[in-house]
Amino acid sequence: MTPVLKAAVFSDTHSNTALMLEAIRRYRPDVVIHLGDYERDAAVIRREFPEVALYNVCGNCDMVPTAPADDLVPLGPVKALITHGHLYDVDWGDYSRLGYAALERGASIAMFGHTHRALNEDFGSVKLLNPGSAGRGREPTWAKVEVYENGAVSTQIAPL
Repeated sequence: MTPVLKAAVFSDTHSNTALMLEAIRRYRPDVVIHLGDYERDAAVIRREFPEVALYNVCGNCDMVPTAPADDLVPLGPVKALITHGHLYDVDWGDYSRLGYAALERGASIAMFGHTHRALNEDFGSVKLLNPGSAGRGREPTWAKVEVYENGAVSTQIAPL
């Protein structure tokens, strides 16, 4: 089955954008999602790939944010709640607040960053996805999301 939409998801780039940009070139997504830290890194994506749809939120290190703290975005036939995660108390491994927020807003997937740890698991009917850190750490990661016509969602954590 061929996906109707491919999304590349990044978080916590912290101005280290080279690997992220290379992943976008290779994957050729329909949508790029940047989950904060730093908001200016989303501007780099916009400049390098003006033809690709971009959704972004601010992170806790964005001192004068212009992007929203969270957003509900369309990904083909499904909706995704995107946020950096710090306002949903994800620091300690309890993702219930984020999972319930996604359920309440009708999202099939909740994407967040902040912890610098990749996560790909289910919370009831909601997929929780943290792409890890694309800019800091020994093993930078990102996430591939594929959405199908029937609303099925496939997610994968990938090394940069």
